[in-house]
Amino acid sequence: MSTVICVGIATLDYIYAVPALPTEGAKYRASALAVLGGGIAANASVAVARLGGDASLYTRLGDDIAGDAIRAELGDEGVDVAASLPLGGRRSPVSAIMVDRAGERMIVSYSDPDMPAEPDWLPDFLPADADAVLGDTRWEAGALKLFRLARAAGIPAILDGDRKADPDLVSAASHAVFSEVGLREQTGVDDLEKALLGLDTGANWLAVTAGARGVVTCRHGRVGHVPAFAVDVVDTLGAGDVWHGAFALALAEGQGEDEAIRFASAAAAIKCTRFGGRKGAPSRAETETFLKERTS
Repeated sequence: MSTVICVGIATLDYIYAVPALPTEGAKYRASALAVLGGGIAANASVAVARLGGDASLYTRLGDDIAGDAIRAELGDEGVDVAASLPLGGRRSPVSAIMVDRAGERMIVSYSDPDMPAEPDWLPDFLPADADAVLGDTRWEAGALKLFRLARAAGIPAILDGDRKADPDLVSAASHAVFSEVGLREQTGVDDLEKALLGLDTGANWLAVTAGARGVVTCRHGRVGHVPAFAVDVVDTLGAGDVWHGAFALALAEGQGEDEAIRFASAAAAIKCTRFGGRKGAPSRAETETFLKERTS
């Protein structure tokens, strides 16, 4: 079993299914409600665990009810959260999320502005069995510390670049995978291929996930493309996080980048067919069956 260490944000999400996303101040009724954990790194860790990997999470949480719920749910999913201790007097991240009939979402989130950013409580050495590290942009100092340890250990360090990141964090990642919004914020360039080429220094592998258009990659000035899988979308919430978790696990297992992209894209596609954020993250058997059905 391969081990992926995730570092970044964990939240408690209130997810509402609505006919259409709100456009004005009024009362709206939801047809469904899911209350469950979320957050980029936390979602990725759950994806890793469901896909058969050994997942651990380093995150910052408050000593409150939301934090207790987040830790309990992650533990039930098989994610090791022993190192994510509650911080006295701080409030855990929470989000209110609305998902419409097309699967698009609107998110209102809260993170304690006084949450300590220093990563001094993180380990100075990675566990001997660590096979990959995945980090998000919500706790850059923590991700940067573990990325540097991963690179020194010769294992993959994967950045989920969903928004503009510190250039040092991008450089420290062996694999920096952006969302379309994140890449445009990072570079100021709308064209995805040109944006990747502008970031390419040869120091790492770069990519951008572009939804139904698939994944565009770049390494040493060479641009590639891996198509997405077509599915009937119900809910895109958490799909990118699931993708990154699956991608990190595939790299940890020794898969090549293109193979890892297909594996991750299959897991994310399955998730998109299910309502409820990471609740829809698939198992390993489901993902492998999906891949076999589309390659036979």
